[in-house]
Amino acid sequence: MSEPDSNPEKRIALFQRKEVRRVIHNNEWWFVITDVVAALTDSVDSSDYLKKLRKRDPSLSEAFKGGGQLVPPLGLEFDTAGGRQMLQCWNTEGVFRLIQSIPSPKAEPFKRWLARVGYERIQEIEDPELATKRTRAIYQAKGYSDEWIEKRMRSIAIRDELTDEWKKRGVREQREYAILTAEISKATFGLTPTEYAEFKRLKRENLRDHMSDLELIFSMLGEAATTEIARNRNTQGFPQNKQAAHVGGKVAGNARRELEKKSGRKVVTNENYLALTQAAKKANRLK
Repeated sequence: MSEPDSNPEKRIALFQRKEVRRVIHNNEWWFVITDVVAALTDSVDSSDYLKKLRKRDPSLSEAFKGGGQLVPPLGLEFDTAGGRQMLQCWNTEGVFRLIQSIPSPKAEPFKRWLARVGYERIQEIEDPELATKRTRAIYQAKGYSDEWIEKRMRSIAIRDELTDEWKKRGVREQREYAILTAEISKATFGLTPTEYAEFKRLKRENLRDHMSDLELIFSMLGEAATTEIARNRNTQGFPQNKQAAHVGGKVAGNARRELEKKSGRKVVTNENYLALTQAAKKANRLK
């Protein structure tokens, strides 16, 4: 998600420029298994490769079913272009076992990468600011501008503040978080996150990583307004927070429409922000 994800406990890591989604579960990293397979094999269909791998290696298949000494893989939730989905994940020990079954020259570098990622988690527990610094570094490695990164990091902080507020106010299930997020997005942009991702032609990429500066600004406004309204109204439970989400999104939506009216340009674009910045850099090099 990606990802760096809006949740600091759920982020995308890079292995040789390949994205591997991961999430903290029981205070350790769990990695999306198909992402690991794709990083090691360059397979076009990593799910199909994994299916064939399990047929070839009965002991690996047994591990997936919960047999043997290994902790079995778990289905954990991630934000995807198609909405929240349960993706099969494995902890570091399980991924090491998976690597043994994949003939790849990247196996040893990947093992070293896993060991480093595990050590980074220990460092981040001791110094949470390190997680923020590493997220910035990942965006820089992907080619984002410093100005965009500042907005993206601020959007992550605003999102975290909102989800913390929802948690305090009785919003518990991930499904409810997704509905509230969609409510804000619909009122702000006229599109749910799923519709927005489709509009931008995204597949598994994190939507906000492909927003322009203005798109990020209005998404922040919608979420910050929702937090403020929830506090001032002392909303409790899902129905009241859904109403606050709609009103908060409407504040941002009204501001967006006013800007579009004055500027004569639409804020919502089907362009992918990273592709735009990379094209601009290429054009500057050719000058």
